[in-house]
Amino acid sequence: MRLVRFPPANMQLRRAQLVLMLAVLLPTIAMTAVGIVLLVLGATTTTLISGVLVLTFCTSGITGYILGSIFVGKGASLVRVQNDFVSSVSHELRTPLTSIRLLMESLRTGRLEDAEREQVISLLGRETERLETLINRVLELSRLQSSYNYARERLDVTSLVEEAVAAFDAATLSNPTKLATSIQPGLEITGDRPTLVRALLNVMINAWKYTGEDKQISIDARASGRWVEIAIHDNGVGIDRNEQRAIFEQFSRGRAATDSGAPGVGLGLAFVRTIVNGHKGKIELTSRPGATTFRIRLPRRRQPTHVPATSKVTRNEAVMP
Repeated sequence: MRLVRFPPANMQLRRAQLVLMLAVLLPTIAMTAVGIVLLVLGATTTTLISGVLVLTFCTSGITGYILGSIFVGKGASLVRVQNDFVSSVSHELRTPLTSIRLLMESLRTGRLEDAEREQVISLLGRETERLETLINRVLELSRLQSSYNYARERLDVTSLVEEAVAAFDAATLSNPTKLATSIQPGLEITGDRPTLVRALLNVMINAWKYTGEDKQISIDARASGRWVEIAIHDNGVGIDRNEQRAIFEQFSRGRAATDSGAPGVGLGLAFVRTIVNGHKGKIELTSRPGATTFRIRLPRRRQPTHVPATSKVTRNEAVMP
């Protein structure tokens, strides 16, 4: 039986866009010219009405073409993102799988000494754990992007930052680093505490990984209009301007980060962006060698306005002059 091969999805979308242009846009432009001629040269009421109807129809056709082009363009963008994601995941999975295959081949030959066999088994366990961690993180990120329901609880920003700092201290026990904090008192937001702590922790861990021995990391929070702005500063290697947008994508790492040899697969900032977007917030980055700042802006919780109670006078009460 002969298999039918279909062209790639992005090629099909390009063809659909071309067909849409030829079938809708070009005839509509021609009819628009006809409608204009009818309006200009029309000497009777019937001709004028015909011109108006033709132009109305052409307006609808052009509107349909614009909407169709938008949908086709979004489809092409989605296909491109999916292709990039599959390519990135395949690349990241290939390394531990290759290591596992080589280690298992070493065990299969049966030529290893006892000490070597124990070492190979230990390496197998480490690579398997690495693979499991990567898969779990990809699944968790996918859940946050698609089906996660963020809690909407009242959060004090000071306690939120303190919890993130405590988690940071626990995660960096191998090289303890003192964080300088400056939090404006009384700030409140509405959101999901565990995911927001995770977002702040990811940024702080990134700052810790990509700074040298003299680590100078600070975090501050303040009100900025209707936003609460939480900024994390570090004196690390910096991120090139051309890479600053891409580092929020999955499995994307800056060149300086890769050259420094710091561990990571490029999912941390993708988590941060997803969580901030889930809270209707914004994240901004400014960076140069020796000075990097991530600013997370979250909607500030509105303080309830108290209406002063007014005294009521009943008919049976005497009104004093």
